[in-house]
Amino acid sequence: MKSKYTPLLKTFLWIMFCAACALSHAQTLDYPSKPITFIVPFSPGSGTDSLARSLAQEITSEFSVNVIVEDKPGANGFIAAQYVAKAPPDGYTVLITTNTTHAANEHLFKKIPYDPVKDFSPVALLGKGYMALVVNPNSNIRSVSDLIQEAKKRPGQINFASGSSSSRLAGELLRQMTGIEVNNIPYKSNPLAITDLIGGHFDFMFVDAPTGLPQVKADKLRAIAVSGTRHISTLPGVPTVEETGIKGYDMSFWTAAYLPAGAPAPVQKKLHDMLAKVSNSKLVGTYHSGSGGEVAISTPEGLAQFQAAESLKWGQIIKNAGILPE
Repeated sequence: MKSKYTPLLKTFLWIMFCAACALSHAQTLDYPSKPITFIVPFSPGSGTDSLARSLAQEITSEFSVNVIVEDKPGANGFIAAQYVAKAPPDGYTVLITTNTTHAANEHLFKKIPYDPVKDFSPVALLGKGYMALVVNPNSNIRSVSDLIQEAKKRPGQINFASGSSSSRLAGELLRQMTGIEVNNIPYKSNPLAITDLIGGHFDFMFVDAPTGLPQVKADKLRAIAVSGTRHISTLPGVPTVEETGIKGYDMSFWTAAYLPAGAPAPVQKKLHDMLAKVSNSKLVGTYHSGSGGEVAISTPEGLAQFQAAESLKWGQIIKNAGILPE
């Protein structure tokens, strides 16, 4: 027997559904109406952290919304990526990350606790950067040629550190292309590795320019080469690795913004537009030029396509370097 309350119940449920949709739409239109948190997978002082703080400061100034930067370093970015992947997709938890979490990790590890594609909504590519090959200033290594000669003189006794996938693969590619036998020492982040390089605990490392430049300028590190195909204006006279005779060597990195999967398209677009606008500010521009990088804004769709291509590229580099997934 059909209940006389069934039509009333259906009407009530429909009203509740419409109210929920209206509330959700209103919240989307009001975005952002509370503080936004930028999650960074690396330590304070890293290039990604510095960029995130520049963006946060400009967004706060331009849009009158407080932006908090929270660093969650460790485990090759696993901790931060997993944290954001599990966060509510409301636009208030944003991952400011690099190719480490979204192009390299899936090839470096047999299993990672997040899916770099399915667990995220792409927002915008933010910039591209380059690394510096640095040594302790008291080292006898003053050039890439010196490094190669020293490694061949003492095979298996030269060590390099890495605080990110980009840093590690830059060293691995150098090893692959020169045939030298060197050992990798992994760190949670590049700033931590730099401290030990200054202390003389290993021989060299590739570090993102924003992190390494202050130490180079303070004469605590010596830069002997640049990882990309272009010079870094703040490292005048420092050649690219390719210019030292290793033809075809080219390693760079990129930064991008992601929301958890399922973020509303209007929120995704609003955040993209905010990031794009402040990326043209003097502060963010100064950060990029001072670190030898460049602004590179994309649409969400453009980031998705770029990430897919980069994943293939990094996967091939890892395979060619003979690195087996851990």
